[in-house]
This record gives sequence, C-alpha cells and structure tokens, in this order.
Amino acid sequence: MDDRKLLAMAEDIKKNSYSPYSKFRVGAAVLAKSGKVFTGVNIENASFGATVCAERTAVFKAVSEGEREIAAVAISSDSDEYTFPCGICRQVLREFGDDDTKVICGNKNGEFTVFRLGELLPNAFFKF
Repeated sequence: MDDRKLLAMAEDIKKNSYSPYSKFRVGAAVLAKSGKVFTGVNIENASFGATVCAERTAVFKAVSEGEREIAAVAISSDSDEYTFPCGICRQVLREFGDDDTKVICGNKNGEFTVFRLGELLPNAFFKF
C-alpha cells in the first residue's frame, strides 16, 4: 500500500480521537502483512494511566481480528512536527512487526517521514 494512502487513513480516523485532557488528537493506521488495514485513535481517561495510544489501539484491533504480522504503521496528529510512536507503542509494534516494519510519521500538513522500526527501537525485547 502507498505510504500516502495509509497516512490519509490515519489522518481521517483521528477525528474519532477521545482526547479531552490533552487536546492532542492522534490517528494511526496499521497495515497487516495480509493487506488488511486497521485504524485506531488515542483514547484518554481521567486516570491517565488508563489512556491508550492510537498505535496500540490499531495494533490491538488487528490482533483481535487474528492478524499477527504488521508490515507498516502510519501516525498522524494535529502537530506541526512529525508524530512518532512512544516507547511503549514501539515495543508493541515490535511484538508483531520486525526491524523492517515501516513507520510513517506524519504531521497536520500531510507531510511525513519514514523510518524502519529497527531504527526507532534498536535492541528491542523479542518474543521468547
């Protein structure tokens, strides 16, 4: 799938973000190796530890539908800066992806940069 198309899906879904505390909307689109795409948004909670990032929402949706291998993820927010996955999301992505999993980091202007997960999370914990 084209990087721009995956990013557009992330941009579109962020309208569903539940972010009343931070006001920082994030959308993510995960491309499974099967070709299916799963989207997610950040979902905040008054108990901040219960907040879930958009990337993990999308990954968990994919896994709950039987997917176990991720080819790419695109992330979009309302920021002028590129939006990167947090450390926890990087580890979750690594659980179902590999060093070559594509990470497309976008901004509110539709601009993006692309990394490989191995660049963003060297020396990750691996499946045992």
